[in-house]
Amino acid sequence: MENGKTENGDSQPPPQWKDKVVELLYWRDVKTSGVVFGASLSLLLSLTLCSIVSVSSYIGLALLSVTICFRIYKGILQAIQKSDEGHPFKLYLDQDVALSEETVHKYSDCVLTRFNTTVTELRRLFLVEDLVDSLKFAVLMWILTYVGALFNGLTLFILGLVGMFSCPIVYEKYKVQIDHYVGMANKQVKDIIATVQAKVPGLKRVKAE
Repeated sequence: MENGKTENGDSQPPPQWKDKVVELLYWRDVKTSGVVFGASLSLLLSLTLCSIVSVSSYIGLALLSVTICFRIYKGILQAIQKSDEGHPFKLYLDQDVALSEETVHKYSDCVLTRFNTTVTELRRLFLVEDLVDSLKFAVLMWILTYVGALFNGLTLFILGLVGMFSCPIVYEKYKVQIDHYVGMANKQVKDIIATVQAKVPGLKRVKAE
């Protein structure tokens, strides 16, 4: 694999990016994971109470209040001590925050690959290339209608965020037990599908020719 691409030419995210996400979700650095999880959860909970415009404005005002107060404090401190330390944020102001063309191309190629894969899979499901897979997808859509009636999109985002930061660490701790029960459930589902396919005509793997 070279330059973030697989052997068949598909673009993949850089390994460093994947490693950072894994470390974040598995709480390798408790402080960093806690800050990201807390900030993200606070943002989503705030959006349930206020509009995104209000939340963005409050966040901007809070950040500006901190930076302006710190800038004034450092300026007064330098005047009293008669020091010449310069701008307190000079280190960050001198950093290059512009995205390079290489980075943009790398991630745009990855997004494009994912998009094309998704479109191809949806076409396959909606045009019933495989009858069983399309029926499974229909059942999933039917279940989601009930999920949508119980939860709005923002609630699902909150539940998803909590799941992202809790499920990996729980699975890592109870991996053997979870794999055992998941394997049993998968076996039962496969047995049920096989039974239904055997008894109902036309439900065997029928693919478009």
